[in-house]
Amino acid sequence: MTIQDIYQLAIKKGIAYDPRGEAGVIRALDRIKKEYKTLPKKEQDYFDQESLKNPYSDTRILFGDPTIVVDKVLVGIDIHVGEMVLADRLNEKGEGIDLVISHHPSGRALAALDEVMELQIDMLETYGIPINVAENLMRNRIGEVYRRFAPLNHHQSIDAARLLNIPLMCMHTPTDNIGWKYLADRLEHTDLDTVADVMDELYKVPELKMALKDKAGPVIFAGTPRSRAGKVRVVEFTGGTEGAKEIYERLSHVGVGTVIGMHISEEHRKEAKKHHINLVVTGHMASDSIGMNIFMDELVKKGVTVLPCSGFIRVER
Repeated sequence: MTIQDIYQLAIKKGIAYDPRGEAGVIRALDRIKKEYKTLPKKEQDYFDQESLKNPYSDTRILFGDPTIVVDKVLVGIDIHVGEMVLADRLNEKGEGIDLVISHHPSGRALAALDEVMELQIDMLETYGIPINVAENLMRNRIGEVYRRFAPLNHHQSIDAARLLNIPLMCMHTPTDNIGWKYLADRLEHTDLDTVADVMDELYKVPELKMALKDKAGPVIFAGTPRSRAGKVRVVEFTGGTEGAKEIYERLSHVGVGTVIGMHISEEHRKEAKKHHINLVVTGHMASDSIGMNIFMDELVKKGVTVLPCSGFIRVER
Protein backbone atom coordinates (compact mmCIF):
# COMPACT_ATOMS: atom_id res chain seq x y z
CA MET A 1 0.00 0.00 0.00
CA THR A 2 1.02 3.59 -0.58
CA ILE A 3 0.37 6.48 1.80
CA GLN A 4 -2.38 7.63 -0.56
CA ASP A 5 -3.96 4.16 -0.46
CA ILE A 6 -4.08 4.28 3.34
CA TYR A 7 -5.53 7.79 3.28
CA GLN A 8 -8.25 6.84 0.80
CA LEU A 9 -9.07 3.69 2.78
CA ALA A 10 -9.51 5.81 5.93
CA ILE A 11 -12.01 8.06 4.13
CA LYS A 12 -13.83 5.06 2.65
CA LYS A 13 -14.15 3.32 6.02
CA GLY A 14 -15.14 6.57 7.72
CA ILE A 15 -18.04 6.99 5.32
CA ALA A 16 -19.06 3.33 5.64
CA TYR A 17 -19.40 3.67 9.42
CA ASP A 18 -20.62 7.29 9.54
CA PRO A 19 -23.70 7.88 11.78
CA ARG A 20 -25.20 9.99 8.97
CA GLY A 21 -25.13 7.16 6.46
CA GLU A 22 -23.65 7.52 2.98
CA ALA A 23 -26.54 9.73 1.82
CA GLY A 24 -25.99 12.07 4.76
CA VAL A 25 -22.27 12.33 4.00
CA ILE A 26 -23.02 13.17 0.36
CA ARG A 27 -25.41 15.92 1.46
CA ALA A 28 -22.72 17.32 3.76
CA LEU A 29 -20.21 17.38 0.89
CA ASP A 30 -22.76 19.05 -1.38
CA ARG A 31 -23.24 21.83 1.20
CA ILE A 32 -19.48 22.44 1.27
CA LYS A 33 -19.30 22.53 -2.55
CA LYS A 34 -22.15 25.05 -2.72
CA GLU A 35 -20.46 27.20 -0.07
CA TYR A 36 -17.19 27.10 -2.03
CA LYS A 37 -18.86 28.25 -5.24
CA THR A 38 -20.33 31.30 -3.51
CA LEU A 39 -16.96 32.47 -2.14
CA PRO A 40 -15.14 35.41 -3.73
CA LYS A 41 -12.13 34.38 -5.85
CA LYS A 42 -9.63 35.67 -3.30
CA GLU A 43 -11.20 33.47 -0.61
CA GLN A 44 -11.33 30.43 -2.91
CA ASP A 45 -7.53 30.66 -3.22
CA TYR A 46 -7.22 29.86 0.49
CA PHE A 47 -9.99 27.28 0.63
CA ASP A 48 -9.05 23.73 1.63
CA GLN A 49 -9.73 22.01 -1.70
CA GLU A 50 -9.39 18.59 -0.09
CA SER A 51 -12.61 19.22 1.86
CA LEU A 52 -14.56 19.12 -1.41
CA LYS A 53 -13.97 15.36 -1.62
CA ASN A 54 -12.98 14.34 1.92
CA PRO A 55 -15.81 14.95 4.43
CA TYR A 56 -13.42 14.72 7.40
CA SER A 57 -11.44 17.93 7.92
CA ASP A 58 -9.46 16.25 10.73
CA THR A 59 -8.00 13.53 8.50
CA ARG A 60 -5.11 14.47 6.23
CA ILE A 61 -1.71 13.48 4.87
CA LEU A 62 0.34 16.03 6.81
CA PHE A 63 3.78 15.47 5.31
CA GLY A 64 5.38 13.14 2.80
CA ASP A 65 5.08 11.85 -0.74
CA PRO A 66 1.68 10.11 -1.09
CA THR A 67 3.17 7.59 -3.54
CA ILE A 68 5.60 6.13 -0.98
CA VAL A 69 5.04 2.40 -0.47
CA VAL A 70 4.38 1.56 3.19
CA ASP A 71 5.57 -1.66 4.82
CA LYS A 72 5.67 -0.55 8.47
CA VAL A 73 3.80 2.17 10.37
CA LEU A 74 4.32 3.69 13.81
CA VAL A 75 0.85 4.45 15.20
CA GLY A 76 -0.11 6.56 18.21
CA ILE A 77 -3.19 8.28 19.57
CA ASP A 78 -1.14 11.48 19.86
CA ILE A 79 1.93 12.18 17.75
CA HIS A 80 4.05 15.11 18.87
CA VAL A 81 7.69 16.03 18.34
CA GLY A 82 8.81 13.33 20.78
CA GLU A 83 7.08 10.58 18.81
CA MET A 84 8.63 11.82 15.56
CA VAL A 85 12.06 11.69 17.20
CA LEU A 86 11.16 8.20 18.45
CA ALA A 87 10.39 7.15 14.87
CA ASP A 88 13.76 8.52 13.77
CA ARG A 89 15.56 6.62 16.55
CA LEU A 90 13.71 3.42 15.68
CA ASN A 91 14.81 3.84 12.07
CA GLU A 92 18.41 4.22 13.25
CA LYS A 93 17.96 0.84 14.92
CA GLY A 94 16.74 -0.66 11.67
CA GLU A 95 12.97 -0.68 12.25
CA GLY A 96 12.23 0.82 8.85
CA ILE A 97 9.28 3.07 9.75
CA ASP A 98 7.80 4.28 6.45
CA LEU A 99 4.96 6.32 7.90
CA VAL A 100 3.83 7.70 11.26
CA ILE A 101 0.07 7.71 11.83
CA SER A 102 -1.56 9.87 14.49
CA HIS A 103 -5.16 9.48 15.55
CA HIS A 104 -5.52 13.03 16.85
CA PRO A 105 -5.02 15.72 14.22
CA SER A 106 -2.23 18.25 13.72
CA GLY A 107 -1.72 21.25 11.45
CA ARG A 108 -4.66 22.31 9.33
CA ALA A 109 -6.49 19.15 10.43
CA LEU A 110 -6.40 20.36 14.05
CA ALA A 111 -7.18 23.99 13.22
CA ALA A 112 -10.30 22.76 11.35
CA LEU A 113 -11.50 20.34 14.03
CA ASP A 114 -14.66 22.38 14.54
CA GLU A 115 -15.76 21.72 10.95
CA VAL A 116 -16.23 18.00 11.50
CA MET A 117 -18.56 18.70 14.44
CA GLU A 118 -21.38 19.22 11.92
CA LEU A 119 -21.62 15.42 12.04
CA GLN A 120 -23.00 15.64 15.57
CA ILE A 121 -25.99 17.67 14.41
CA ASP A 122 -27.15 14.87 12.13
CA MET A 123 -26.34 12.18 14.69
CA LEU A 124 -28.50 13.91 17.31
CA GLU A 125 -31.35 13.90 14.82
CA THR A 126 -31.04 10.11 14.49
CA TYR A 127 -31.47 9.93 18.28
CA GLY A 128 -34.76 11.83 18.11
CA ILE A 129 -33.81 15.51 18.48
CA PRO A 130 -35.29 17.69 15.68
CA ILE A 131 -32.56 18.81 13.27
CA ASN A 132 -33.29 22.53 13.78
CA VAL A 133 -32.98 22.12 17.55
CA ALA A 134 -29.79 20.03 17.25
CA GLU A 135 -28.23 22.61 14.92
CA ASN A 136 -28.98 25.53 17.21
CA LEU A 137 -27.71 23.65 20.26
CA MET A 138 -24.46 22.81 18.49
CA ARG A 139 -23.76 26.09 16.70
CA ASN A 140 -22.43 27.96 19.74
CA ARG A 141 -20.37 24.94 20.81
CA ILE A 142 -18.76 24.67 17.37
CA GLY A 143 -17.74 28.32 17.66
CA GLU A 144 -16.27 27.70 21.12
CA VAL A 145 -14.16 24.82 19.80
CA TYR A 146 -12.86 26.91 16.89
CA ARG A 147 -11.79 29.71 19.24
CA ARG A 148 -10.20 27.23 21.69
CA PHE A 149 -8.03 25.56 19.06
CA ALA A 150 -7.23 28.67 16.99
CA PRO A 151 -4.23 29.89 19.09
CA LEU A 152 -2.48 26.50 19.35
CA ASN A 153 0.87 25.71 17.74
CA HIS A 154 -0.68 23.40 15.16
CA HIS A 155 2.41 22.51 13.14
CA GLN A 156 4.93 21.31 15.72
CA SER A 157 4.79 17.63 14.81
CA ILE A 158 4.61 18.42 11.09
CA ASP A 159 7.72 20.59 11.33
CA ALA A 160 9.50 17.74 13.10
CA ALA A 161 8.37 15.30 10.41
CA ARG A 162 9.72 17.58 7.71
CA LEU A 163 13.10 18.05 9.41
CA LEU A 164 13.43 14.31 9.98
CA ASN A 165 11.99 13.51 6.54
CA ILE A 166 9.49 11.00 7.93
CA PRO A 167 5.97 10.95 6.43
CA LEU A 168 3.11 11.79 8.79
CA MET A 169 -0.66 11.53 8.53
CA CYS A 170 -3.64 11.69 10.88
CA MET A 171 -7.00 9.90 10.87
CA HIS A 172 -9.47 11.11 13.47
CA THR A 173 -13.19 11.08 12.74
CA PRO A 174 -13.06 8.08 10.33
CA THR A 175 -11.73 5.77 13.03
CA ASP A 176 -13.96 7.36 15.68
CA ASN A 177 -16.88 6.50 13.38
CA ILE A 178 -15.68 2.89 13.35
CA GLY A 179 -15.44 2.85 17.15
CA TRP A 180 -18.86 4.48 17.48
CA LYS A 181 -20.48 1.84 15.26
CA TYR A 182 -18.73 -0.98 17.16
CA LEU A 183 -20.08 0.20 20.53
CA ALA A 184 -23.48 1.30 19.22
CA ASP A 185 -24.05 -2.18 17.79
CA ARG A 186 -23.15 -3.72 21.16
CA LEU A 187 -25.09 -1.36 23.42
CA GLU A 188 -27.97 0.29 21.59
CA HIS A 189 -29.63 -2.91 20.40
CA THR A 190 -29.15 -4.99 23.55
CA ASP A 191 -31.56 -5.34 26.46
CA LEU A 192 -29.56 -3.76 29.30
CA ASP A 193 -31.60 -3.28 32.48
CA THR A 194 -29.21 -1.33 34.72
CA VAL A 195 -26.06 0.73 34.40
CA ALA A 196 -24.22 -2.25 35.92
CA ASP A 197 -25.36 -4.28 32.90
CA VAL A 198 -23.98 -1.56 30.62
CA MET A 199 -20.65 -1.70 32.43
CA ASP A 200 -20.54 -5.50 32.17
CA GLU A 201 -20.99 -5.21 28.41
CA LEU A 202 -18.23 -2.61 28.18
CA TYR A 203 -15.88 -4.85 30.16
CA LYS A 204 -16.13 -7.36 27.30
CA VAL A 205 -14.39 -4.92 24.95
CA PRO A 206 -10.66 -5.87 24.99
CA GLU A 207 -9.30 -2.31 24.84
CA LEU A 208 -11.53 -1.14 27.68
CA LYS A 209 -10.79 -4.23 29.75
CA MET A 210 -7.03 -3.67 29.37
CA ALA A 211 -7.40 0.02 30.27
CA LEU A 212 -9.10 -0.92 33.54
CA LYS A 213 -5.79 -2.29 34.81
CA ASP A 214 -4.29 1.19 34.40
CA LYS A 215 -7.33 2.88 35.99
CA ALA A 216 -8.22 4.40 32.63
CA GLY A 217 -11.20 2.23 31.70
CA PRO A 218 -14.97 2.72 31.90
CA VAL A 219 -16.30 4.80 34.80
CA ILE A 220 -19.81 5.86 35.86
CA PHE A 221 -19.80 9.67 35.94
CA ALA A 222 -23.51 10.12 36.69
CA GLY A 223 -25.91 7.57 38.12
CA THR A 224 -25.08 4.38 40.04
CA PRO A 225 -24.64 0.72 39.08
CA ARG A 226 -28.22 0.09 40.24
CA SER A 227 -29.68 2.93 38.15
CA ARG A 228 -32.07 1.83 35.42
CA ALA A 229 -30.30 2.23 32.09
CA GLY A 230 -33.28 3.11 29.88
CA LYS A 231 -32.34 3.75 26.26
CA VAL A 232 -28.56 3.57 25.90
CA ARG A 233 -27.01 5.85 23.27
CA VAL A 234 -23.36 6.26 22.25
CA VAL A 235 -23.55 10.03 21.86
CA GLU A 236 -20.16 11.48 22.85
CA PHE A 237 -17.92 9.31 20.69
CA THR A 238 -17.38 10.85 17.26
CA GLY A 239 -17.65 14.19 15.52
CA GLY A 240 -14.50 15.97 16.67
CA THR A 241 -14.88 16.59 20.38
CA GLU A 242 -17.47 17.13 23.14
CA GLY A 243 -20.75 18.55 21.91
CA ALA A 244 -23.03 21.09 23.57
CA LYS A 245 -23.91 20.52 27.22
CA GLU A 246 -27.54 21.48 26.47
CA ILE A 247 -28.05 18.22 24.54
CA TYR A 248 -28.66 16.27 27.76
CA GLU A 249 -31.95 18.01 28.45
CA ARG A 250 -33.14 17.27 24.93
CA LEU A 251 -31.94 13.65 25.08
CA SER A 252 -33.90 13.13 28.30
CA HIS A 253 -37.01 14.47 26.55
CA VAL A 254 -36.71 11.84 23.78
CA GLY A 255 -36.31 8.98 26.25
CA VAL A 256 -32.55 8.49 26.44
CA GLY A 257 -31.56 7.17 29.87
CA THR A 258 -27.83 6.48 29.54
CA VAL A 259 -25.22 8.30 27.46
CA ILE A 260 -21.88 6.71 26.57
CA GLY A 261 -18.94 9.04 25.98
CA MET A 262 -15.17 8.85 25.57
CA HIS A 263 -14.43 11.81 27.83
CA ILE A 264 -16.78 14.24 29.55
CA SER A 265 -16.05 17.58 31.21
CA GLU A 266 -17.28 18.38 34.71
CA GLU A 267 -19.64 20.97 33.25
CA HIS A 268 -21.23 18.33 31.01
CA ARG A 269 -21.43 15.84 33.89
CA LYS A 270 -23.38 18.31 36.02
CA GLU A 271 -25.78 19.00 33.16
CA ALA A 272 -26.39 15.28 32.55
CA LYS A 273 -27.03 14.70 36.25
CA LYS A 274 -29.40 17.67 36.36
CA HIS A 275 -31.56 16.03 33.72
CA HIS A 276 -31.39 12.53 35.24
CA ILE A 277 -29.17 11.09 32.50
CA ASN A 278 -26.80 8.28 33.48
CA LEU A 279 -23.35 9.04 32.13
CA VAL A 280 -20.72 6.38 31.43
CA VAL A 281 -17.25 7.46 30.32
CA THR A 282 -15.35 4.70 28.52
CA GLY A 283 -11.85 6.22 28.75
CA HIS A 284 -10.20 8.36 26.08
CA MET A 285 -7.15 6.40 24.93
CA ALA A 286 -8.88 3.03 25.16
CA SER A 287 -11.91 4.30 23.24
CA ASP A 288 -9.82 5.87 20.49
CA SER A 289 -7.94 2.59 20.23
CA ILE A 290 -11.09 0.63 19.27
CA GLY A 291 -11.62 2.27 15.89
CA MET A 292 -7.88 2.53 15.25
CA ASN A 293 -7.48 -1.19 15.89
CA ILE A 294 -10.26 -2.20 13.53
CA PHE A 295 -8.70 0.00 10.85
CA MET A 296 -5.16 -1.24 11.52
CA ASP A 297 -6.39 -4.81 11.14
CA GLU A 298 -7.26 -3.86 7.55
CA LEU A 299 -3.69 -2.65 6.97
CA VAL A 300 -2.25 -5.84 8.47
CA LYS A 301 -4.34 -7.89 6.03
CA LYS A 302 -2.66 -5.95 3.24
CA GLY A 303 0.82 -6.73 4.53
CA VAL A 304 1.56 -3.62 6.61
CA THR A 305 3.28 -4.06 9.99
CA VAL A 306 1.81 -1.94 12.80
CA LEU A 307 3.99 -0.70 15.67
CA PRO A 308 1.87 0.90 18.45
CA CYS A 309 2.95 3.80 20.66
CA SER A 310 1.67 6.89 22.49
CA GLY A 311 -1.47 5.55 24.15
CA PHE A 312 -2.54 3.21 21.35
CA ILE A 313 -3.68 -0.07 22.93
CA ARG A 314 -3.13 -2.57 20.14
CA VAL A 315 -5.66 -5.40 19.92
CA GLU A 316 -6.11 -7.61 16.86
CA ARG A 317 -9.56 -8.97 16.01
